[in-house]
Amino acid sequence: MELLYNNQKYEIVIEKKIGQKNTYIRVKNDCKVSVTTSYFTSNKYIENLIKNNYSKIGKMINQQESKKKNNTGFFYLGKKYEVIESEEKEPVFKDNIVYIPKNFDIDKWYKNQAKELFLNRLDTLYNEYTRIIPYPKLRIRKMKTRWGVCNIQTHIITLNLELMKRAPIYLDYVIIHEMTHLVYGDHSKKFWNLVEENIPNYKKYRDEMKEF
Repeated sequence: MELLYNNQKYEIVIEKKIGQKNTYIRVKNDCKVSVTTSYFTSNKYIENLIKNNYSKIGKMINQQESKKKNNTGFFYLGKKYEVIESEEKEPVFKDNIVYIPKNFDIDKWYKNQAKELFLNRLDTLYNEYTRIIPYPKLRIRKMKTRWGVCNIQTHIITLNLELMKRAPIYLDYVIIHEMTHLVYGDHSKKFWNLVEENIPNYKKYRDEMKEF
């Protein structure tokens, strides 16, 4: 089964499970349309469901296509660079090109860069924060599903290394978000009001990060 959207065909993968009660439609990272449903659901029902949710599925496809575009290639602090192999010992940036040594450990390089940048931004934002909170410890690692995590008990904030690929304003938003959890452990209205108090355009940044 296929879905035609914007003159492109997208594969529809149907998974029927015994014991499954509800039907879920998702668009995976590879832009395949995934339908998870009951073992007894008819294909005709699925076809009608997809037809009735065509616009919603289209939006999900657009989002995944955008994510694919925004994650393909070499990014550094919000800018995309063409990669050229070089004999340099470290990456060298020139205009829209980055010269990178062969077999270079780019994640290790990102992490070394992040240690200084992330700590500097944490210091600045902590000193400007509108509430008195414990100074958080900083950890950096690659994460697949989260930009940041705050351990309320230990006051440890973990930031996603992938933030090195994005404009620094998104790093600021994540730091503010996680520091606010040291005041409110949930995502209540009070939590978001305090986030907004410290980064007024947070909704814009939060929505834009969904494209990454």
